[in-house]
Amino acid sequence: MRSVSEIATPSSDWAFSASIGLNTNILEINLINLILVLGILFYYGKGVLINFLNNRERTILNTIRDAEERYKEASNKLQKARIRLQQAKVKADEIRINGLTQMDREQRDLVNAADEDLKGLEDSKNYAIRFEKQRAIEQVRRQVSRLASERALETLNTRLDNQLHLRMIDYHIGLFRAMDSKSD
Repeated sequence: MRSVSEIATPSSDWAFSASIGLNTNILEINLINLILVLGILFYYGKGVLINFLNNRERTILNTIRDAEERYKEASNKLQKARIRLQQAKVKADEIRINGLTQMDREQRDLVNAADEDLKGLEDSKNYAIRFEKQRAIEQVRRQVSRLASERALETLNTRLDNQLHLRMIDYHIGLFRAMDSKSD
């Protein structure tokens, strides 16, 4: 009698079944060996591959999250830097405007001081002119008075005789006595 295995499989396939085994030569790998190796790899390697892919996914997500946080921090720093730059520009404009205002004010003060100095010099010049004019007038008066006195004395000396001279002396003595009696 025949065995069940002989009935299920023809005897011509027995030679084929004897050759089933793991062939490590890559060039001689047949389809069954390839499917067997891939099946084993898929069955046992699926967990490893899933773990590897999950770890890789977590690493990528962490890297993306860190990059987004750094991007947000950099954006905040950039915004703060722009605000500080704007404030610095405003401050620089204020300083420039204050400098121009101060320059205009000092220029006006300098012009006003120069005008006041000029006015003072003008007043001083006018005072010096008036003083010199008064001095010249006073000098001319003294000279005219001296000349008039000299001419009058000369005229008197030439026209006076003794009699007229005595009368004049008496007249003046009378004036002095009258002044003296009024003062007592």
